[in-house]
Amino acid sequence: MGFRYAFAITHHHLDAEDLVQTAWLKLHTRRRHHTTRALLFTTIRNLHVDQYRRRRRVRFTPLELAERTEPAPPDVMSNDNAATIGYLLGRLREAEREALFLHAVAGYTADEIATLTDQPRGTVLSLMHRGRRKLRALAADQDKAWQTR
Repeated sequence: MGFRYAFAITHHHLDAEDLVQTAWLKLHTRRRHHTTRALLFTTIRNLHVDQYRRRRRVRFTPLELAERTEPAPPDVMSNDNAATIGYLLGRLREAEREALFLHAVAGYTADEIATLTDQPRGTVLSLMHRGRRKLRALAADQDKAWQTR
């Protein structure tokens, strides 16, 4: 569950693995036992925010990521739903992806998400609403592209 949450935030497989590994290491060195899901999610989110802030201060691009660009839309004629969903989710802002993941996949309520992310409940509801609306619009565009082929 921690990896899926980290992947929802970063939308990059290797970054998500690094976040989860670092979070577990941090939690197990400080708290020998009794790690809850909420504590793990909070630790992952805080590490991600720290990394984001650090990257904004120091701009560098690792060589293996220098050629990384935005993913191309999947072929709409293929029935690879996972690729299509991954592409659509990649088009959302991180905050919207996070709120939708916590609600739809992890099963948290808006109040619980607000507590986890330290945001007002109204902000969480707004992020979820905007994220769903964007996903609907993007999915409609994908359908139009499929119908024109």
